[in-house]
Formats: sequence, structure tokens, C-alpha cells
Amino acid sequence: MPPRTLLHSLELEFLRTKTSGDNALAQLSDEHLHTRINPLQNSVAAILQHLHGNMLSRFTDFLTSDGEKPTRDRESEFQDRQLPRPELLALWEQGWSCMFTAIAPLTDADLPRQILIRNEPHTVAQALARQLAHYGWHTGQIALIGKHLLQNQWQYLTIPPGASQAFNKKMGM
Repeated sequence: MPPRTLLHSLELEFLRTKTSGDNALAQLSDEHLHTRINPLQNSVAAILQHLHGNMLSRFTDFLTSDGEKPTRDRESEFQDRQLPRPELLALWEQGWSCMFTAIAPLTDADLPRQILIRNEPHTVAQALARQLAHYGWHTGQIALIGKHLLQNQWQYLTIPPGASQAFNKKMGM
């Protein structure tokens, strides 16, 4: 079997990003999903709609068609359609499934291949790095919105403040 060393690492980072998002979303109420903390900030629902649209566009026919599909309406992704939680979570899962399915058959030999995103050439490695950063950015926004809304009830997704020494000790450091 051809090597997947770098691809495996990328898949793990995508999974870590998804898991952080899952853990943030689990803490938010249905109302929180649609709250805008200021007029310039998207709601979590709008972010989920956007990620879904982006993931489907980028990873459908990943190696053979431009990552910006002509059927995508990016602007409408940012309009909170007031979808209920189950529909929003279904969009989230469908987007991630599309992405993981698209990269599962790839090997490290595919990383230098060229694909297009908005008619701009990218290597597969560049495209995956770009998407990992993009999804991490939006997952961080979801967490920040959640932290803002839940304040003291927020459960940290990483090492909470004041717990670094205990964590390091647990890790044998």
C-alpha cells in the first residue's frame, strides 16, 4: 500500500478540529446557535451553513473539478436560515463526511498533484492545508461565541487556565 504518512497526519488534524467543534456545539443551546454576539459576527448556525457549503464545494470531485462549484451560493451560506439544531448538525456531519470520504483514498503520492480552487492552481497538499486552516478558524469562532455566551459554564476544549502543571504531570513531564 502506498504511504499515507502526511495524509494520515492531516486527517488526524481535521478530526481534532471536528472534535473540538463537536464539543463546542454540544455545550450550546438551540437559542445559542442563532445568537449573534454583535452585528458583524455570524451566528454559529451561519458558520455551520458556510462550512457545509465550503466542504461540499471543495471536496465533491476533489481531484477533477474546481473546488468552487458553480452551484454554490456562498453569500447565502452566511444568512442564518433559522434551521433547527438537528438540521444544522446534519449539515455539519454531511460536510465533514464529504471531506473525509474525498481524502480517504489519497496517498502521499497525490500531494503534489494540481487542483483548482476558484481557477487558482493548488497542490493537493496546499489545498488541504488551506482547508485545515479555514476549518480551524471557523471552529475557533464557534468556541469563542460559545465561551462568550456561556461564560462561567463554558467547558474548555483544551487545557483550562491554571491546569497546565497538572496536565504536564499527567503526561509525565
